Amino acid sequence: MKIAFALTGSFCTHNKALAALEEIIKNGYAVTPVFSEIVSSTSTRFGGIKALEEKVVSLCGKAVLKTIPEVEEEITAGGYGCVVVCPCTGNTLAKVAHGITDTSVTMAVKAQLRNSLPVLLAPATNDALAGNLKNIGVCKDKKHLFFVPMAQDDFTKKPSSLVCDFTKVVPALKEAAEGRQLQPFFVKT
Repeated sequence: MKIAFALTGSFCTHNKALAALEEIIKNGYAVTPVFSEIVSSTSTRFGGIKALEEKVVSLCGKAVLKTIPEVEEEITAGGYGCVVVCPCTGNTLAKVAHGITDTSVTMAVKAQLRNSLPVLLAPATNDALAGNLKNIGVCKDKKHLFFVPMAQDDFTKKPSSLVCDFTKVVPALKEAAEGRQLQPFFVKT
C-alpha cells in the first residue's frame, strides 16, 4: 500500500516518529514523505533540518513534499491508502478539526479526505486535554479520520498533554486502512 507520512513540529517526538516510519517501511508500505513548513525550515535542539531531511529521504527513497502545490497535486491524484500525520501537533489537529488548509500537511489531509480515504493522526500535544480536547472529539466524529491510541505522557508536570503510542502506528494504520479505529483509544503509559 502507498501512504503519505507527514511530519509536523512536535520536534521532541521526531525520533519516535522516525522509528514509526522505519516500522511502516519494514511492513512493506511505499512511503511519500511530507514536511510541514515549520519542519522543513526549523532546526532545534532536537536536531537540524538537513539531517532530518536526509534521514527521511534515505528511508523513503523519495524527495520530501514541502509545499501546498506539491502536496495537492500528488495526494489529490490519488492512490494513497492512508495519510499518516506523525507526529500531529495540537495546531495541526485544530486545523484539521475546523477544515483549515494553510500548510502542506493540512493540504495532504484535505486531499485525502476529498478522495474519501483514511487519514491517521498521531497526536503529540501539550494541550490535548485543554484547548484541543474539543478538536479531538470533532476529529474522532469525522468520517475517514482515525487516531493512533494515546496516553498522558507526564500527568504530573504536564497534566493536559497527550502523546500517541508510537509503537502502535503500524497496527493503527492497518485498522484505519480497513475503516476502523484501533482500540483502546486511550492507553496506559
